Amino acid sequence: MNFKFPHYLFLLTILIFISCEQPQQPIEIKSSDFHNAVDQLTKIMIRDIFSPPVASRIYVYPNIAAYETLNQDSKAYNSLSNQLNELKGLKSTTDLTNVNLNLASLIAYIDVAKELVFSKDLMLLYRDSLYTLYENKNRKEFITSKNYGIGISNQILKWMHSDHYNETRVMSNYNIYSQDSSRWEPTPPAYTNGIEPHWSKIRPFILDSASQFQPKPHPKFSLEANSIFHSELMEVYNTTNAIRNSSDTSPEVEIAQFWDCNPFVSINKGHYMFAAKKITPGAHWIGICKIACKTSNADFSKTVFAYTKTSLTIADSFISCWDEKYRSNLIRPETLINRYIDTEWAPILQTPPFPEYTSGHSVVSGAASEVLTEIFGNNFHFEDTTEIPYGLPQRNFTSFQAAAQEAAISRLYGGIHYRSAIEAGLNQGHKIGHFTNSKISFIKH
Repeated sequence: MNFKFPHYLFLLTILIFISCEQPQQPIEIKSSDFHNAVDQLTKIMIRDIFSPPVASRIYVYPNIAAYETLNQDSKAYNSLSNQLNELKGLKSTTDLTNVNLNLASLIAYIDVAKELVFSKDLMLLYRDSLYTLYENKNRKEFITSKNYGIGISNQILKWMHSDHYNETRVMSNYNIYSQDSSRWEPTPPAYTNGIEPHWSKIRPFILDSASQFQPKPHPKFSLEANSIFHSELMEVYNTTNAIRNSSDTSPEVEIAQFWDCNPFVSINKGHYMFAAKKITPGAHWIGICKIACKTSNADFSKTVFAYTKTSLTIADSFISCWDEKYRSNLIRPETLINRYIDTEWAPILQTPPFPEYTSGHSVVSGAASEVLTEIFGNNFHFEDTTEIPYGLPQRNFTSFQAAAQEAAISRLYGGIHYRSAIEAGLNQGHKIGHFTNSKISFIKH
């Protein structure tokens, strides 16, 4: 017996099925969604163990992609095209009428970020979970926004690949063999070779050149008791000894540990060596940017703007600082103290594997404090909770400048920098921050 399904019942079934579908919802993307994406990138970078200079590059390109996607036709913010070095003629043929710009911006951020980390699969898992969520809410809006965001991110990636990073991957290592007694040497416990000796060859973003803000030379190397250099060496030795003699919980130790930001601390246990992994100096200031955005209730556009400007300044700070580090090639306090003063002495912080002058954290902190002050204002009080995930309590600051000052002096308390590297580095950073504020026009007037 043949059973024929009545035509009208078939149509009724289709109508019922359609009526049961979820209505398409507008996709709302908040500042918190962008913070979450930045946090996800930070977690992956910690896992992958990137050096401070490389980490700064990983932060900046996704932020630029997000900013450009958001502001191609903005009434409030200027495009960075033709403002950043060699970034020219960004184009989009997409009709923005049906584009969710916040969503497209977030997609562009993730699309660039996934190309910069080793654990790309983790970023893809994060991306795919968001894609599923947003597509289920409103497929048409998601597809249109995705296509626009990917179109901009592809152009940023093409520009990124011309910054000479790939060329530096095959350049020679730092030559540790020298008869010059002032020249940097690898330090305990891992005696790692100098990282990124060719970082000054990376194309700057805003600076005219890596050497634009070259600091004054460090005090002339001398182990004579009456020399400036020897006095600064003894200051490191005496300061750390005094701190240790006071207590392990002294304010100076707390400051040194809070601003340590060494992404790869080598730990020896018997025959085993392993690493304690955490954020870099640049990541700490990206964290402060996040805190400032949340404290001030910044909307999505201002949040992306703040991250972008901060990360641009941090990236150029590392290029400028590394240009000087491998020009001066100055030996670390730990090497000289162990060799000439006290064989048993060790710094409070582990000495990072690159030359001493200038202090990278001082340069980055000085620069970041300038741009964050420009964005959020003077005397911006904030609770710095960045280090809580690494077992350290929050510290409170009355301004970004105050935080930068503390970050800089932490390198003396930690026993890893001479005073000149700290002071010259902070000044170097302030100049870079001032230059960023004056050269790049973000906000339309």
